[in-house]
Amino acid sequence: MDCKEDHSVSEATENQTEQKNVNEQVESENSANEEVEVTETENNAEQTEDSTQAEELSVEEYKSKIAELEAKVEESENRYLRLRADFENMRRRNQLDLQAAEKYRAQNLLTELLPVIDNFERALQVEVTSEDAKALYKGIEMVYNSLMDATKKEGLELIPALGEPFDPTVHQAVMQESDSEKESGIVLKELQKGYKLKDRVIRPSMVSVNE
Repeated sequence: MDCKEDHSVSEATENQTEQKNVNEQVESENSANEEVEVTETENNAEQTEDSTQAEELSVEEYKSKIAELEAKVEESENRYLRLRADFENMRRRNQLDLQAAEKYRAQNLLTELLPVIDNFERALQVEVTSEDAKALYKGIEMVYNSLMDATKKEGLELIPALGEPFDPTVHQAVMQESDSEKESGIVLKELQKGYKLKDRVIRPSMVSVNE
């Protein structure tokens, strides 16, 4: 009888020991699983943070790239506008040069003809008495008038001088005289005629001015 009771107690003790071991193993496994879950959670949190930082970095890179491209576009537009302005200025200058060349195309020829006109006028100032001289004078006068008509068609104009107020833009004062009956600065004498080609002076009048 005692042996049976001892055997039952021993089995009960072994069962309790095994149950305790099982419980400890279960608790150990649960603890390990919890640690794994915590580790996975931490890893997931770190991955999420890294992903967020990567996204933020990517957005900043895009913004920087967009700003760089916008700056290049603005620079290209400014360069285009400058080139267009330079082209327009060059085109206007060329157009003005062509217009001036057309407008004053006869300047060189007319400038060369001025001494010839002076000589004709000196010849016409000579008094003639004989019939032969009068005939020659008439011929010279006709040639002179034809020459002046041709030069006027090209735009040659005589600059008014005698009795006019002195104008340094069209008159060249070479001497001064005194005439109390006339105002100061009035042209008293015209020593050489001056001419304009349209609105350009090609030779100023040489004059004497009242003091």
